Parts: sequence; C-alpha cells; structure tokens
Amino acid sequence: MQTVSNFRAALFNEIHEIIFHGNGGYDYYTVYNLPVWLRKFTFSKLQDYYTKQAESQKQQTKSGNTTNVINEDGTVNAPEFDRVSKKYNSKEQKVPKYD
Repeated sequence: MQTVSNFRAALFNEIHEIIFHGNGGYDYYTVYNLPVWLRKFTFSKLQDYYTKQAESQKQQTKSGNTTNVINEDGTVNAPEFDRVSKKYNSKEQKVPKYD
C-alpha cells in the first residue's frame, strides 16, 4: 500500500510543478489527462529550464556584476543597502505638478 501512496504523491507533485512553473500555460485537468510520456517530457523540460536559469543567476552573482543587499543568511547588508538607496532618498526628487 505504501508504494501506491508514494506513486500518487509523486504524480500529484509532478502535476503541481508543471502547473506552478508553467506560468499559467497549463491547468490541472489538462496536465492530469496528458499521456504519461508527454507529462514526463514536459516536467523534464521545465526542470531543465529552471536548473539552467538558476545556474545562470548563480554565475552572474559570482561574477560581481550585481549588488545584493541581502546576505546569504537572509539578513540585510546595511552598508550596501544605504549606498544603493541614496538615489531614492535624495531631496531633489521631482514631484509632478497637477493643475
């Protein structure tokens, strides 16, 4: 009985991942009724895409081309935050005038 439970959990997890990461391109009934080979192919392609995207983002962060105000432990890097937010806190902000 445990095998059936594991299979169902894996099936519903796969369906959820396709719907969630498919950016609105799929609905539950369509994915549920897809042939198994097509659902697995779609899941595999989405997984490859997001894995490559994560690697690309990781490489950009390592290259030093980006500024991150959140440390790896989830805390705010206060000096960096102050530095990048100065342009938004300047007193010379132009406020539109409405007549």
